[in-house]
Amino acid sequence: MSRGESTGRCVVWVGRPSVEEHFGLIRAGWRTLVADPAREDAGSPECGDAAIAVVDLRASAQAAVRVLAGLRESHPGMVWIGLTSARTPMRDPSVRHVLPQAFEIIDGPSSFSALRRALARVPGDGMAHVDDQPSMLTGSSPAIRALSQNIRKFAPVELPLLITGETGTGKEMAARALHQISSRSDRPFAAINCGALPANLVQSELFGHERGAFTGATARRIGHFESADGGIVFLDEIGDLPLDAQTNLLRVLQEGTIERIGSCQSIKVDVRVLAATHVDLEKAVAQGRFREDLFYRLNVLRLRMPPLRERQGDIELLAQHFLDAFRESYGTRARAFSANARKAMNGFAWPGNVRELMNRVQRAAVIAEDALITPEDLELSLDTTAGDRDSLGSARTSAEREAIVDCLRASAFNISECARRLRVSRVTVYRLCKKHQLALDQLR
Repeated sequence: MSRGESTGRCVVWVGRPSVEEHFGLIRAGWRTLVADPAREDAGSPECGDAAIAVVDLRASAQAAVRVLAGLRESHPGMVWIGLTSARTPMRDPSVRHVLPQAFEIIDGPSSFSALRRALARVPGDGMAHVDDQPSMLTGSSPAIRALSQNIRKFAPVELPLLITGETGTGKEMAARALHQISSRSDRPFAAINCGALPANLVQSELFGHERGAFTGATARRIGHFESADGGIVFLDEIGDLPLDAQTNLLRVLQEGTIERIGSCQSIKVDVRVLAATHVDLEKAVAQGRFREDLFYRLNVLRLRMPPLRERQGDIELLAQHFLDAFRESYGTRARAFSANARKAMNGFAWPGNVRELMNRVQRAAVIAEDALITPEDLELSLDTTAGDRDSLGSARTSAEREAIVDCLRASAFNISECARRLRVSRVTVYRLCKKHQLALDQLR
């Protein structure tokens, strides 16, 4: 966790941190506020919306829970981490009730390394700066928080994962984020764009070949799967993979073995396969363009990337993030966005999603004449964006319906669990179901 990773974020420590914990956080670049429940004037500190609470339940647990309640009232949806020990009064109803709502519980005497690992997995931190590049996963919207939670859930599970979403939503970024917090983080990550592989070299690129296997094969070649042994293989645009290569990929998933072209020897490989697509694979299966058995093998876990139009509140945050990163490299004059530029960005439909936003911001940073970027610099118009609002509104309605259906399915149609994941009340879940005419009995 570098200093750059924690820019603009702070930790509110509810309790009394040890010297190691307090100064460790400061050295790691975290602004640290202490709310000591033992003090009579203890209240909710002014910590901003980007704060993470560390609630020390190792002593004065009931008092810490009361301070936490005040924090959560003033900062709805605040992520918090609990520190417990053998002395924590687990039988106390107030303590027992609040524990399941924690992002993570660190049990036993807290070591700073355990705390750092937990903070690194908090949405918007551990996955916000993949490879030190401007990240498409930056944001605080419910959609991006749900995505971050799913990435953390799927990271330790050694099963294939299918990532779906529109072009420009950051599918490879999500795959790399999952790799970084998985047990394979110190092993290779091989990213392969299936649509960019020459048709006559797909098998060789993926699985390798022996010398003399075909004309021009003057030496043995190790394929991506073999070279990534022990790590993760990310197959982008899996829908473009030819049928014969699909058959060999199915063997990898079923048996964990490959065969180089020109060889009859099976080679054992230990890789986790992540696949991504922006096309409807179910439709491709129906049309005979994609193997049905391979689809079911890949679709064990599914991660849906939200389009930018679903990430309400993230557009300005992302735009400033991209601009700041660009300025660090090129020192442009532009430093922020005018009010009209923010209005134009929020009113635009963004068919190219986050990648289009990043491209427009970088181009605007180059051509802007002043410190504030204008709609003209972004090649956006307030007049044209007004015409997009009706279609954008209907798109958001459709996206909201899809999001609630996805969450219901992921929670096995348990309304309480669905409400917890969406961070809303049960009544709101029922209201959304009624709004979108979702018959729960039929969906089950």
